[in-house]
Amino acid sequence: YDKVVVFTKGRINGSQVKEKANGKDLLKGAPIIVLVNSGSASASEIVAGCLQDYKRAIILGTPTFGKASVQTVLPLKDQRGLKLTTALYYTPAGRSIQAKGIIPDIVVDNVSIPKPKAGTAEDLLIHEADLEGHLENKQATAEVAKAEAPKGKAAADDASLMFTDYQLYQALNALKAQQVFTK
Repeated sequence: YDKVVVFTKGRINGSQVKEKANGKDLLKGAPIIVLVNSGSASASEIVAGCLQDYKRAIILGTPTFGKASVQTVLPLKDQRGLKLTTALYYTPAGRSIQAKGIIPDIVVDNVSIPKPKAGTAEDLLIHEADLEGHLENKQATAEVAKAEAPKGKAAADDASLMFTDYQLYQALNALKAQQVFTK
């Protein structure tokens, strides 16, 4: 396992650097979702871009800040210095993210979903059985209803996450969908 994580290109000698990963996949192929937004900058963008280029993670959220420049401080006398941009960072596929950022694979705005008065996401949904005069299903059993209902406290916590952190809620949904399609 010896893959390029990031490389730099610049005008002066020594500014061309390749950083490589050396090690193994500690997660053993487990699905990864990386949440990003305009507050994701510099090193976090490089990590997200690397994972995106190698198709090792799904990037979810909004475009990142776009800081992919290398600054070098040149010392001057009297404890002063001059900060210069000497190179740009590039993702393993050669993408410069400077002033562009990482564009997520799945764009999800950080929206605020108002909590329903009754308190759960399920309270917002309407089903056939909720309609007046609906036809009864003679084959329906308690087991079928139980199988269709959310599974305990974890499902309720996942649903309530929609109201507190919508992007994280969608990231969990993407992970669940990925699990369904990889089985």
